[in-house]
This record gives sequence, C-alpha cells and structure tokens, in this order.
Amino acid sequence: MYYVSTRNKNNKLQAADAIARGLASDGGLLTPEVIPNLAKKAFVTMKDMSYQQRAVYVMNSFLDDFTAAELTSYAVAAYGGEKFDHKQVAPVHKVDDTTYCLELWHGPTCAFKDMALQMLPHLLAAALQKTAEEKTVCILVATSGDTGKAALEGFRDVDKTRILVFYPKDGVSDIQKLQMVTQEGGNVGVCSVCGNFDDAQTGVKALFSDVSLNDELAGRGFFFSSANSINWGRVLPQIVYYVSAYCDLLRDGVVEEGASINVCVPTGNFGNILAAYYAKRMGVPIRRLICASNSNNVLTDFLKTGVYDRNRTFYNTMSPSMDILISSNLERLLAEFSEGGDEEIRGYMNALGKEGKYEVSSAVKRKLDQHFYAGFCDDAQTQKVIAKLWKEHHYLIDPHTAVAFDVLEQYRAKTGDTTPTVVISTASPFKFCDNVLSALGVTELRPGTEILDQLSELTGVAVPAPLALLKDQKVRFSQTVEKEHMVDKVLEMLK
Repeated sequence: MYYVSTRNKNNKLQAADAIARGLASDGGLLTPEVIPNLAKKAFVTMKDMSYQQRAVYVMNSFLDDFTAAELTSYAVAAYGGEKFDHKQVAPVHKVDDTTYCLELWHGPTCAFKDMALQMLPHLLAAALQKTAEEKTVCILVATSGDTGKAALEGFRDVDKTRILVFYPKDGVSDIQKLQMVTQEGGNVGVCSVCGNFDDAQTGVKALFSDVSLNDELAGRGFFFSSANSINWGRVLPQIVYYVSAYCDLLRDGVVEEGASINVCVPTGNFGNILAAYYAKRMGVPIRRLICASNSNNVLTDFLKTGVYDRNRTFYNTMSPSMDILISSNLERLLAEFSEGGDEEIRGYMNALGKEGKYEVSSAVKRKLDQHFYAGFCDDAQTQKVIAKLWKEHHYLIDPHTAVAFDVLEQYRAKTGDTTPTVVISTASPFKFCDNVLSALGVTELRPGTEILDQLSELTGVAVPAPLALLKDQKVRFSQTVEKEHMVDKVLEMLK
C-alpha cells in the first residue's frame, strides 16, 4: 500500500517511509492511498480476541511492508505486561442502556495518547531499519497536554532517537506539566513556549520545513520526524480502539452484528475523531460521528457552516488538550472528501496560512453533513456534567470527557436519536484534580501532588499508579522560549 501526500497524490511512499518521515516533503500529511475494508465476518472473528490480537488484525492491512509476526511482537510490547492497568487495555464502561464510555486512559501516562504512543516507537524503530536510515531521528512534538508525556514515555531511551517536546507555558494542567518536566531518559528534552498550543504547533511545523536547519542537522547526523498525529503511525493505532469497542459491544450482547452505533469524541486536533471516521470507512457501522469541542469551537462552526476560521479569541479552558484553533488532521478529511484533487487542498491550506480561514466546496459540505454532528460546551457546563455523572452514576470523569457527554446530550435533545453511543473518555480525572474537585463542590484545594489524594479520599477512587509516583519525582526541565527561538532549543539539544 502506498501513502500519498494530501497536497500531491503523486508524492507516494511505502508505509515504513511514511512513518519514518512523519510529514510529506511538500508540507502535506501522508495518508493511505486506499482505505482497506474489513472482512465480512471480521467482528465475529475479533470479538473474542485480546486487544493485542485485534491491533494486529486491523493494522496488518495498512502495513504491507511489516509482517504479522512483527506486528504481533509490537502489540505485545505496547499493550501487554503491566503497562496498562486493565486487562482489556481499552475497556468499555456501561453508563446507561444507550450510553457507553470507552476508557482510553489505563496506560502509563493516564491519557488516550498512550494507545498510539506505546505502539509508534516500535513502528518507527522498525521503519528506520527497513529504510536503512543511518541518521538518528529527532522526534519533534508540540503538545496541548497529553501527547507530550505519552511521547516522552514511549520514546524514552529508544535507540537512535532523540525527542524534544514543546508545550504552551500556561496552557496545560499542573499534573500534565509535572508529568513532562520530571520525565526520565537520556534522549529526552522538554521546553515550554510563550504562547498557546497553536503557536507551539506552528513553530514545530516551521522547523520541519526549514531547509537550512534540516541541512545543518543532516550534517550532524540527525533528521526530523513527528510523534504528533500528523504522523500516520499515530493515527493508525487509534483506529484499532474503535474497532475494538464495537467488538466488545457485540461480544457483550449490546448490539447485534451489523447494528449501528454512534461515537462522541472530545476533539481538538481532529486526529481522534478522524480515526473514528477511518474505522467507519473500514466497515465499523458508525451512524453518526459527534464532534465535541470546548469554548475553542472552531470545529463546531466549521462542521455547521463549512467555513474554517481561526481568527477568533483563544480560550484557556479546563479541558486544555482541546485548546486548539488549527486542527491539523482536518486536512486528511478534506483530502478524503475533496472532488477537486490536490489543487483544492492546497488552496484551502494556503488560505488558512495567509488569511486564517477558508470555505469548503458544497460537495465537501454535503459529505460533512452526512457523517458529522458538532457541538460545544463551556467550562461552567463542563463542571455541571462532571457533578451530574458522579451524582447519578457514581462515575468519575475528566473535563474533556465531560465536554463529550454534554454535546451528546445536545445531539440527543435535537435529534431524538436513541442509537447506542460510545463516548470517548480521553484522560483520567486525576490529571485535572483541581477542576474535578471544584465540580464536586470542594473549595479548598490541597497544594501540589497532595491534591491527588484529596480527590481519591473524596470519591473512594484510587489514584492511578503512574500519577501517584509523581510525588517523588524531581523537576529536570524548566526552560521557556519565545516561539521565534524554538530553533535554538533544537540546535542546543542536537549538538
């Protein structure tokens, strides 16, 4: 299978090359030339499989230059042993008769990014061997909170890799920040950026496209790749958990084979819900993709109007991983829906870069309407939802998951749709203790990591082990840079 750039379909790479490079040379995103279909009885075949086995089954059809044996070894290493604190890895929790929660935060950093970033290092290391790459890869990451720690943990001390994470200085939770700045490993670096996530992400993309910088680093024996969801090796493992969730619902008798479900996804950079769309394309009977945003509701407006406009106020919210105004993975969906080819996509992206906005064609808009519903939820309502879920179902959720629950209720109230729906739960509530405690009526919060025990004592829910360990960690990284000087940090790390 070939992978093509969203901006030039003549720019083709094999899977190993696509994963090793991360971003197309023309600035586009590398995407499968064809989305494979699951076999007719695939869900029946997979329903009694382990998560690791399902991962191999799904990923194998996308990675024809990797063997099934290789993928099996990667899946066991990524999801086996004690890396995840639940034997099902990504369990489906029943909330009520029509609402289910896919818990994606049982991994080593307590966020859904582990689902991909425990797999990506194995794929990338193998890709470097398959492509006979002699240089050391430098993984550049911009994070709005969860990707950074998950990538750092996944690539810690992996041979022939360096990883440098940039995060917005005041745009992550205290626990998210502590997870990153205490990261262990000899090949890791962490630096905050003055600005928001979009500034960090734009800065990283500029580093990728800086020809003179890339030439200089090549002379030092390095090249760039990405662990952000611009890398196909990040998106592919995310498709797996949508397939797995449907298999669980089928196994447990919630749905019959072929019966439709909806999925509701808290969305920032569009990678998570894009993976759900690809799962639908493969054959998972997803009726409606419900896109949930916080007050940074650029995606809500886009899906409703067809106009993407980042020229708006940026809000720092209690769901910081969604505080994004430039949703990079949307470009992959546009390439999927476009009837005007590469030129149409280049036009959209050029307009976004120059004017901060674009409007899609009527043909693209019709396809958006066919698959997606969108809504948003502000901080005040987010806290109400956290309290409601705890009071009515004794179920503790984080702010991002609360946004999704609220938008699902908006959708149901508007449409009357009673289709069983899977809400994607993206992070442990303990990563956002202050806001969760406030939602539960607590006004006096304990300092530092003591707040973890405060939430546990109030709810009776145990602190996840990886977060409990933060109490004894020392800060290793404290540098902050202006976005214009991110290049200096890269050159400093790659001496």
